[in-house]
Amino acid sequence: MLRAIEYRDTRMAQELLPSVEIAPETSPAASIIWLHGLGADGHDFIDIIPQLRLPKEAGVRFVFPHAPRRPVTINGGYVMRAWYDIFTGDIPQREDEQGIRASARMIQALIQREIEHGIPAHRIVLAGFSQGGAIALHTGLRQPQRLAGILALSTYLPLHTRLRAEAHPANADIPIMMMHGTQDTVIPMVYGEMSCKALREAGYPVEWRSYPMPHALCAPQIQDISDWLRKVLGV
Repeated sequence: MLRAIEYRDTRMAQELLPSVEIAPETSPAASIIWLHGLGADGHDFIDIIPQLRLPKEAGVRFVFPHAPRRPVTINGGYVMRAWYDIFTGDIPQREDEQGIRASARMIQALIQREIEHGIPAHRIVLAGFSQGGAIALHTGLRQPQRLAGILALSTYLPLHTRLRAEAHPANADIPIMMMHGTQDTVIPMVYGEMSCKALREAGYPVEWRSYPMPHALCAPQIQDISDWLRKVLGV
């Protein structure tokens, strides 16, 4: 049975996000930092771990951070967990640059903590759904150490016009898997397709998968995620 541990580093409370962490049965040899979507929290994707069926000997440690609470404009200013504010339904047209960059710094701090705990950067995957996937893409492409890969689910590339100027060469060839539902009305699949095209034009090796589903995950997709994780982590 998986045991979820709520973690908060009180020594660095201003830098490290509280998170739910699932330790492997063996010594940790890789980490997956998985970011939830708008209004959810770090518990949202815990149940996916056994479905991924990653081998125990791989020693994969899961970190599910909680996004900060903030007012979200499109939801009438209601305060909820969000990686950044959303001003309009046409998300790419007006973006919360300050919020995106602040969340990216928080995720970079988590990456650094994993490295300090003995996990090499090239054994760390950034994963995220919806808003969380946008932050995973934004952060991973700017990370100064080579990561294992970026898993971007039902999402898009934020601040795409800044990418060429800000991308770090350490992750110029990082494996990226983008997945999207054809029936997604929250983040329409066209946003994901446009982001995939922009990333490929910038030279990134992006894989794309679509599924007949709404803004969600489905069983065939979870199998594809498992296969991709095994590939990028070499397990």
